[in-house]
Amino acid sequence: MSEKLRIVGLEEHVVLPVVQDAWAKVGARQPYGEDHPVMRRLRDVGDQRLADMDEQGIDVAVLSLASPGVQNLPADAAVNVAREANDALAEIVAARPDRFQAFAAIPTSSPEHAAAELERAVTQLGFPGAMLYGRTGDKLADAPEFDDLYATAERLRVPLHFHPQAPVEAVQQAYYSGLPGGLGPALATAGIGWYYDLGVQYLRMIFSGVFDRHPDLQVIAGHWGEVVLFYLDHVGVLRDMAGLERPLADYFRQNFWVAGSGTVSERYLRWTAEVVGTDRMLYSTDYPYTFGTRPGGFPHLDTSGGVARSFLENAPFTDAEKIAIGSGNWERLTNRSRHAGAGTSR
Repeated sequence: MSEKLRIVGLEEHVVLPVVQDAWAKVGARQPYGEDHPVMRRLRDVGDQRLADMDEQGIDVAVLSLASPGVQNLPADAAVNVAREANDALAEIVAARPDRFQAFAAIPTSSPEHAAAELERAVTQLGFPGAMLYGRTGDKLADAPEFDDLYATAERLRVPLHFHPQAPVEAVQQAYYSGLPGGLGPALATAGIGWYYDLGVQYLRMIFSGVFDRHPDLQVIAGHWGEVVLFYLDHVGVLRDMAGLERPLADYFRQNFWVAGSGTVSERYLRWTAEVVGTDRMLYSTDYPYTFGTRPGGFPHLDTSGGVARSFLENAPFTDAEKIAIGSGNWERLTNRSRHAGAGTSR
């Protein structure tokens, strides 16, 4: 390319003290110790993160809370923690607006406050959207309680980026237990369980009419569409049974945007382009989970050493398509809210 490709990473995680404290109060176990390299990078929003972004080739990181955010906290705690977390994220962005943006944390365990916090985060803090995490307790993403939240996102014209979390315990026990070498928990989460769990929820949202009720709702799916894209032709035969207003694939081409979340696979890249088109593809690295060596961690594809950039630069697309995937599509998506008068300058 004759000019430098600008890349915006949309799944770049952070841990904030207010969220750590809230989870500690309910007895949640942290997956990493405080001195673990991943935890150090999750907490860092300064020199280390910026250096890693430079090494990866990422120009702008859209920060979001590490899964499951505030989503499974008790309702009374979630509302206050989400507000404090969003204020903290806004301060981080304000300190380096050239390098950081952020997705809002949303207290979905209190649906009546969830829509209000999204509105505040977008209209007062200038956030370009929010990160959700699939289930809230035992409520799936298509639960009627979340209709006001989806209606608010549609009205504000901002996307909701969904991130997976571990399947419910019964599913983990039924499908992932009894494997050797402690493999079960890894397979149930970053191996494959996360993606099936969220992919099924995407299908539930479509089949239960979420996008028919909110036809302009925009959802960002990571991990190359959370498995679903590879089975659209097969699952699509259920359209008539579900009474869908459109073919199943149309929902993914009109309501979904897809990123790879640091999975450096040219096959997945090409398949995603074939299914949804390069004008619906975004970029992400899943930082810090795909950066450098993680002793004792889950095997991963390393996007350090500039691989995040070279992967896109070497993709089998035109220069215009690479520019769109790197940042152009994100700018087009977020411009929707600016044109609607919803956001402030970022």
